[in-house]
Amino acid sequence: MISIRHLKKVYPNVTPFSDVNVEIEKGEVISIIGPSGTGKSTLLRCLNLLETPTAGEILVDGAPITAKGADISAIRRKMGMVFQSFNLFSHLTVIENIMLGPVDLLKQPKQEAYDEGMRLLSTVGLAEKALNYPDELSGGQKQRVAIARALAMKPEIILFDEPTSALDPTMVGEVLAVIRSLAREGLTMLIVTHEMKFARDVSTRVFYMDEGGIYEDGTPEQIFDHPRRERTRAFVKRLKTFQQEITTPDFDFIAVSTGIEEFGRRQLLSQRQINNLQMVFEELCVQTLLHRGSEVLPLRFSAAVSELDGSSEAEVSYAGPAFDPFAQQAEELSVKLVTGLTKEHRWSGTDGNQITLIL
Repeated sequence: MISIRHLKKVYPNVTPFSDVNVEIEKGEVISIIGPSGTGKSTLLRCLNLLETPTAGEILVDGAPITAKGADISAIRRKMGMVFQSFNLFSHLTVIENIMLGPVDLLKQPKQEAYDEGMRLLSTVGLAEKALNYPDELSGGQKQRVAIARALAMKPEIILFDEPTSALDPTMVGEVLAVIRSLAREGLTMLIVTHEMKFARDVSTRVFYMDEGGIYEDGTPEQIFDHPRRERTRAFVKRLKTFQQEITTPDFDFIAVSTGIEEFGRRQLLSQRQINNLQMVFEELCVQTLLHRGSEVLPLRFSAAVSELDGSSEAEVSYAGPAFDPFAQQAEELSVKLVTGLTKEHRWSGTDGNQITLIL
């Protein structure tokens, strides 16, 4: 339904993204997540041409909407947009806000627009507020009216730009419930959100944006449970990390071990968790890997703690030929000790040697 090819957006002092390439199918519900400043909202605004891309191409149903002379009004009628700041007309009643687009742009008869507007207000639970003005509504109610207004234009695609970010936490749930309901109806939706649980529950697909583009693209299960890339994992788990690179066999072991302890105390880890991280470093990095000599250098050790649940993990990457100690030295005491400390361990030789350990 939507094809994005080599899309780039440059501002005078920043480039949110430099090369976005993706295909979006009809009926997909896509959550777009990522750190602030990575171009999530800019990407949505480029899709309906509220922002003009610097380079690249966007096709909707095969038609290049970024081409010179494209009918922007027709494009925007096909794509409804819900903004974080509601953007309702304060001098119009709720029902008048909803009727405005269908009457003026779709040339719908007023009675028909009114009837459809009331039906949509019922859908979002606000029929009794039809004659109120926006200033008389709560933030959550305003956003639900904004959703009804977008639906009144009968769009094929709806873009949500952080629809809950301006809301009091007590109002977030009512808006998310409406979006969940829309997702079940088969509408194509792209949702920029910081609500990770919602993104996981409602989406068929998740884009994680970072480093100038879509850094990782996958199902909610893949992105949240089995992210393939380091930045994605750190973001979805909100990890605080300790990192150490070892470039010589004669490194300062005491300093690294002390660094792990200080990091663990700052993150309020239990003494047992700290000891386990130190033991993983000593038994795996020092006793097992560095015993192979300088071929494993540089060796990088990182410890990470989740802000969400306090769980800890470690990652070790190293040079040299493919070597999985858990397969090739499983009977060695050091390897057995590490295995006993971890709930899960994974070795990958795709891009050098890398071991991930869940403690």
